[in-house]
Parts: sequence; C-alpha cells; structure tokens
Amino acid sequence: MDVVKGLYEVAKQRKETKQEGSYTCYLFEQGLDKILKKCGEECSEVIIAAKNGNNEDTANEICDLLYHLIVMMVQAGISVEEVEGILEERRQKIGNLKTFHVSDHNT
Repeated sequence: MDVVKGLYEVAKQRKETKQEGSYTCYLFEQGLDKILKKCGEECSEVIIAAKNGNNEDTANEICDLLYHLIVMMVQAGISVEEVEGILEERRQKIGNLKTFHVSDHNT
C-alpha cells in the first residue's frame, strides 16, 4: 500500500497547489462529476481488457482505475488509512459466507 499512499499524497498536493499541465490538477478543477465520469470509464476499460484476456492491458487499466479512485478519495476527503481499515476488517471476515434469502417464485 506504500505506492497507493504515495500516489494519494501526490494527488493531495496537486489539489492544494495547482501545477500547470498537471492532469490531476485538471481533474480537480473540473470537479467531482468529471472525476466520477473518469472512474466509470476506467472501470469499463478494466472489464473489457479482462474479457479480452490480455493481462498486461488489464493490469494497465487497473492502474488507471486506481489512480482515478485515488483522485476521487482526495476530492471526497477519504484517507488511505480509512480504506485500509475497512479492508482489514473485511480480510478478517474471510471464510464467513453470507446467507442469501431464497424466494419461492411459485407463489
């Protein structure tokens, strides 16, 4: 997660101090709607790359998605530590299968 924390810090700096020619600064200037649109686009690209079975393309698209999610986190004020905490809670629950409600579609 050190890489994610490093990228988060860079994004936070770009939000605080505008830098000419910075794509990250551009995203912050455009606002949340633009950032979310890019997250959606990148998510779709991950899905398409994975479906095509090219791991290199998929890995690159995952990186693009993670970057845009980091920008969204900075915009929303969500820290890496907050996300890590939730992930750690979920990691500790591994093996606990959820029970799903079964509906009787014949009634």
